[in-house]
Amino acid sequence: MTDSRSHKLFSFGTLLDEQVQKTLFGRTVPRSPAALAGHTTRPLPITDPAVIATSGLDVHLTLKREIGAVVEGAVLHLTDEDLAAADGYEVDDYARRRVLLSSGESAWAYLDAKPLRPAARVVIVGDSIAYGRCDPAGGWTARLAAAHIAANERDHRVFNLAVPGSTLADVCEQTPALLAPRLPDTLLVAAGVNDSAEPLVAAPARSDGPAAVADRLASLAGTARRHNARLVVAGPTWLDEARTGDHEGLRFTLARTAALRETMRSWCAVNHVDFLDLWEPLRGRTELLSDGLHPTAGGHEVLHRYVTAVGH
Repeated sequence: MTDSRSHKLFSFGTLLDEQVQKTLFGRTVPRSPAALAGHTTRPLPITDPAVIATSGLDVHLTLKREIGAVVEGAVLHLTDEDLAAADGYEVDDYARRRVLLSSGESAWAYLDAKPLRPAARVVIVGDSIAYGRCDPAGGWTARLAAAHIAANERDHRVFNLAVPGSTLADVCEQTPALLAPRLPDTLLVAAGVNDSAEPLVAAPARSDGPAAVADRLASLAGTARRHNARLVVAGPTWLDEARTGDHEGLRFTLARTAALRETMRSWCAVNHVDFLDLWEPLRGRTELLSDGLHPTAGGHEVLHRYVTAVGH
């Protein structure tokens, strides 16, 4: 039998209560003081009777982003079993994600399950679909930016740095230098479909398999964490292979794009990273694709409504 691993979990709410700990873990657990910069809290109504019975409260706290703010709390030192119990205690409004504490340590924390709702400053990196090609209004990302900024003109910002033709490898290489001046709290990556494309003429061998995709996502996760930004990965959109044709010497196939989607989704699930599945909103809706690959203005509107529903 292998020994249980030790996990660091930043808590600022009811998990610090000794009675809650005894109920969940059968004992109080070791803790050490900690703080999380760039965050503040907001109330979250709770409706789960079991959670209310354990904590004695029907309103808990959740985190939201705010430059200059600090949330004081503690790091709980948990076993595998403890962490599983904590996951079971937190309601569906929360998701366990990595954060960078003020000490420089990485720890788990329970954040808002909708990754864009607590965001203030969002950086978007990606390819031509994220850029908004084939939509005079700027695509789903421009619609997202307009709504996000309108909600808080003073504090909210969206920086769309997507470049048409970018691969996931390009994004990995270019993103680190782009983040510091923009003070992001959220990094939204919408790239990858170009990695899965097949050259129409012989080209040097490249690494675009699942392992390479996983390595690039891990690199982006590290980049985001260094800025204490939350990584959000947008998967590829569905495409109509019969209409994609030759896109600047590349051929896009449904099978390879579907495989990319599954690789990205699986990696995000294993690593507790937010995944926006842009595949389903356009599946089978060829009228929403201008050339079999790029969404029309109507397609971008459908994507925006989906992202707003699941992410914001």
